[in-house]
Amino acid sequence: MNTNAVQSIERSLVVKLLDFDDALAEMEHFGLLPAPFFAVAVIVFELAMSALILTGYWRWIGALALAAFTLAATCVALRFWELPPGPQKSMAMNAFFEHVGLVRAFVLVAGNDLANR
Repeated sequence: MNTNAVQSIERSLVVKLLDFDDALAEMEHFGLLPAPFFAVAVIVFELAMSALILTGYWRWIGALALAAFTLAATCVALRFWELPPGPQKSMAMNAFFEHVGLVRAFVLVAGNDLANR
């Protein structure tokens, strides 16, 4: 299992748990209202899917769910193609493709789990 994928989600989750006001601001920034509902839903979803991966119970479902969530969130939050040329666009593009790599890692975890059944 690729632990980098899980560690990335855990960092995101820890940040949301430790700074809930920031999680609320993030939801509001992306137009996800009511923000408290979406912030809690994301936290619960990330906890539940991470638990599936870490425990091995339906690991493939947890991995594919996090892959889909990560891809959707990345396409919403890191639309580098809409930015003008410059450092901000380069940073957004780099972050976008890092997240695409994370999606691939989750898919590999799911595939590995299914292959070993």
